[in-house]
Amino acid sequence: MARLLSIDYGKKRTGIAVSDPLQIIANGLTTVETTGLFDFLSDYLQKEKVSCIVVGLPRQMNNELSENMKRVEPFVNRLRKLYPDIPVEYFDERFTSRMAHQTMIDGGLKKKDRQNKALVDEISATIILQGYMESKRMQR
Repeated sequence: MARLLSIDYGKKRTGIAVSDPLQIIANGLTTVETTGLFDFLSDYLQKEKVSCIVVGLPRQMNNELSENMKRVEPFVNRLRKLYPDIPVEYFDERFTSRMAHQTMIDGGLKKKDRQNKALVDEISATIILQGYMESKRMQR
């Protein structure tokens, strides 16, 4: 079975997570500079089989799309054009940064380590992917 790949797209940095080949568990993969994201994806997708790319959908508390959507949508459109055989789906990313910080606290990371925004982005991508997989299991 192919992996799922999750993207927490940001203006400067983008967190990336992947599932195991059985699509049971999400794991943080890395955080890349957004300017180099397509190069990273090209390399990764040549090495690994991915059945779906999940992109965090930026919504506000009132359920409206956030300001970041104006960056995410063109990214997703380009992604779909470059990789037409890989479905791209959105998954709500509200609270993922807050959940990532709490995960870091629960994991015992020191305050200095919790200020690592790249790690927050990677953990956020992992939370997005795990939530996506759980929602798919619930639908079955």
